[in-house]
Amino acid sequence: MRQNTLPKTARLKSRKKLQELFAGGKTMRVQDLRLLYLSETGGAGIKCAVGVSARNFKKAVDRNRIKRLLREAYRLQQQDIRQWGTDPGKGLSLFLLYTGKEIPPYARLYENVGLALQKLVTALHAMAAENT
Repeated sequence: MRQNTLPKTARLKSRKKLQELFAGGKTMRVQDLRLLYLSETGGAGIKCAVGVSARNFKKAVDRNRIKRLLREAYRLQQQDIRQWGTDPGKGLSLFLLYTGKEIPPYARLYENVGLALQKLVTALHAMAAENT
């Protein structure tokens, strides 16, 4: 049975790590979704955070709804990326940023998060192949 949880230990909350991620992380886009990631050696597993621009969504209710949908879509599709992060000494920081201008339906957001995670897995495998 698959365990689809997103505990507090898997959430990226450190201000220092977030600054490192935005300063030196790599970016990929899938429609209205932007995924920033930073691979680290000696890291503590995979940590993820989500965000929505306050410029596009003035009401906190709307921002919170989109963040909740993003977290849920990531939680249900995290298995592929979790398998990559089980190796000791590998760490990964992720940030899912919604850049659209309207509240998306969950189905579209779920699909976009899945595509972004697939692209991330292929990019990570390509990086691992280069290093060996």
